[in-house]
Amino acid sequence: MDKKTNAPQNNFIMHPTNDVCFSGLMENPVVRKGFCAAILRISPDEIQDTELLPTHLHREYVDDKLGILDVLVRMPGGIKINMEMQIKDFEFWDERALFYLSKMYTGQLKSGEDYENLQKCIHVSILDFVHFPEDNRCFRTLHFRDDDTGKLYSNKLELQILELKKLPPEVRTEEEIIRWMRFFNGKSREEFENMAKSSEYLGEAYEVLQRLSADDKKRIEYEAREKAIRDHNALMNSAKRRGHSEGREEGLKEGLKEGMEKGMKEGVEKGMKEGVEKGMKEGMEKGRNEGIHEGIKLVRRVDSLHDKGATNEQIAQECMISVEEVDEILGTGHFSP
Repeated sequence: MDKKTNAPQNNFIMHPTNDVCFSGLMENPVVRKGFCAAILRISPDEIQDTELLPTHLHREYVDDKLGILDVLVRMPGGIKINMEMQIKDFEFWDERALFYLSKMYTGQLKSGEDYENLQKCIHVSILDFVHFPEDNRCFRTLHFRDDDTGKLYSNKLELQILELKKLPPEVRTEEEIIRWMRFFNGKSREEFENMAKSSEYLGEAYEVLQRLSADDKKRIEYEAREKAIRDHNALMNSAKRRGHSEGREEGLKEGLKEGMEKGMKEGVEKGMKEGVEKGMKEGMEKGRNEGIHEGIKLVRRVDSLHDKGATNEQIAQECMISVEEVDEILGTGHFSP
């Protein structure tokens, strides 16, 4: 019974995309050296040592936004590398990366120091989501360059963006940065064991990963972080669903309101048009009928006066029409106005 219960516990392995795990990996100087060499595209043999720095960025003013980095490393010669693991995309990601990079760069100088003391700063974003959907490149390096010539303006500020979701199928001859990305994207002991065989630095990373996974205190931190991420995702999804629901309801209300207003307006316009057309038609018919009736009465009156011996001039005066109209009625038997 106990063995069955403990089996899953013994097989537990942390995922490096969790920032608690990632930070724990980078605390190891061998792992840190191997990954920094991959970032700089140089051999680890060219790196003598690396220094892990405090991760709270310097604040010049009290109301400055405080930046907290996952891992901040100083290389021999003064180059600084900030590495952060991010599993969720959010708005203004590019602005955030530039903010951290700028803080690293400007935070190097103390009061009165010369600009020549400024060293190169590299901000490395390891993303567990797709940030550049327009291509399939899984990592890229960005600098300041001349817009017209493409000539490098300065290499003092550098952004590296690694997108784990865009890793291509594995091949034998891969850049070291790709191998590290595959390690960070690993999900099982079997995957990590296979990758550990490819280099001593990845082998050391797997050893550290196993120690972290077996450390009760680290595991509590890891699971607390996982829970915080799940809670955040649940909260965001709930807010999104609520927003969609409220949006649909508001949309229905607005649509109904606009539909009624439009329907009433079109109904009034259509009713007025149809009413005018109908009124004109009915009026014309009524006027024509009344005109015929009055014409018949006039003909009969003219004939009656003529039979009584009245002259055409007298009939015209009596019926208030012209002598020519009297002549027409008497000659044709009808009246044409």
